[in-house]
Amino acid sequence: MGFLGYAVFLRITKQYLPHLARLCLISTFLEDGIRMWFQWHEQRDYIEATWSCGYFLATAFVLMNLVGQLGGCVLILSRNFVQYACFGLFAIIALQTVAYSILWDLKFLMRNLALGGGLLLLLAESRSEGKSMFAGVPSMGESSPKQYMQLGGRVLLVLMFMTLLHFDSNFFSILQNMVGTALIILVAIGFKTKLAALTLVVWLLAINIYFNAFWTVPAYKPMHDFLKYDFFQTTSVIGGLLLVVALGPGGVSMDEKKKEW
Repeated sequence: MGFLGYAVFLRITKQYLPHLARLCLISTFLEDGIRMWFQWHEQRDYIEATWSCGYFLATAFVLMNLVGQLGGCVLILSRNFVQYACFGLFAIIALQTVAYSILWDLKFLMRNLALGGGLLLLLAESRSEGKSMFAGVPSMGESSPKQYMQLGGRVLLVLMFMTLLHFDSNFFSILQNMVGTALIILVAIGFKTKLAALTLVVWLLAINIYFNAFWTVPAYKPMHDFLKYDFFQTTSVIGGLLLVVALGPGGVSMDEKKKEW
């Protein structure tokens, strides 16, 4: 009965799921771009003080983040120049990883890599749409880059869940780690991928709302911004997983290989 409900859910949401996935995926870039606008002076002063790069370069950094992120979000949502928008957002992730010293914080580095995984899946989806224009034309392995993008995206997405594992001795933590790890492995190898990804979406959504409830913390407290950042990053990874549910695991997966057996 549970599997039947899952099949019905996929059929009903088939045409809406990719749109919801894209919206979730770009949410962290949208929030960060808006934050750059409202915290222009604070962000500029932080970069100038941290890197001693001067007023001009610090301003250029904030402007690049603001325009790059908001512009990329608009292009992705409007389905225009999606590949260029994805490359631009990849560059923003790399730039912020260095500028905010995320490179040396394993937890935040893994989350940034997971975010990159979501963008890889979005890039694969945009390639798929481009190919559909030439339906019926024989291809000689043209889909290989797309398949490996989907594989890379799946593997990077699971890094988010590795940051959620709790190494405690209580029964609930052990159970959560075991179930979470099993689902992570299923998504990474591409076995029962859509069901595993959808289960992870539900799990991550519950964790996100419970632990990152930034709306319960007054805006003037530093914890508000921290939880808000975490909330939207997690929402973006949920968007990546929804793309996996919508598009499937791709050619490099056990689900696909089973069809050949």
